[in-house]
Amino acid sequence: MKKTFPVLSLATIFLSAATCVFAATSVEEIVNKANTAAYYAGQDGKALADMTSTDSQGRTSSRQFVILRRDDQDGGNQQFYVFCRKPGEVRKTVLLVHKYTDKDEARWMYLPDLDQVKRIAAADKRTSFMGSHFFYEDVSGRGINADKHELLEEDEKFYVVKNIPKDPVSVEFSSYRVWIDKKTFLPMKAEYADKADKPYRVVEALAVEDIQGHPTVTKSRVQDFTSGGETVTEFSNITYDLGLDAAIFTEGHLFKPPKEVYK
Repeated sequence: MKKTFPVLSLATIFLSAATCVFAATSVEEIVNKANTAAYYAGQDGKALADMTSTDSQGRTSSRQFVILRRDDQDGGNQQFYVFCRKPGEVRKTVLLVHKYTDKDEARWMYLPDLDQVKRIAAADKRTSFMGSHFFYEDVSGRGINADKHELLEEDEKFYVVKNIPKDPVSVEFSSYRVWIDKKTFLPMKAEYADKADKPYRVVEALAVEDIQGHPTVTKSRVQDFTSGGETVTEFSNITYDLGLDAAIFTEGHLFKPPKEVYK
């Protein structure tokens, strides 16, 4: 049964939650509880995301998205709908993700200028999302069964888990470490090592707030040490348990965005 391991993806940052303290005793338990904590806040959720990317020369670009999420059930299949509000040249671009527990997720992107839907191949999951330093895989998470996990250490605040890909040829990293908060089980930092085993990419939470009883990351940053750039994302207007209609997360709404993305 496929599950996803949170590495501070966009979905994780927006939709992370856990209100109780777990007594995890093994790395498998830690990883599974972190998955539950990070992806299943309420039955659904919505947030406004403001993303600013900065390159090595200090030049910036901005994007604003609305992110919708719906669960079939706790720990089960999920759907994500990401709608770009601005800037104008990418307005109404949509990313739709169907995440499954027993097979690879499906991803579609609607390109309004071409009035076309593009299917995002599995091979493209480790490429830039909308020109930012986030990857497509960051949006919906990485499958926990894709990696071998090792509990490196723990202190009063964090579990530190090392993750090594089972298929190293399919990814650009050799391993990554995740710092998981012991109280909330939110992943607070993910550090990726390149093929030379040197850190080259870090994704981290910069702010956490309690929203409707759910600890939620409201500001995050991804840094690329190879390019020298970074992307900072701030989340606002976060709401859980809206009762989102399943029909929103279908291909038909790629062409006709639901009213929820304009509110």
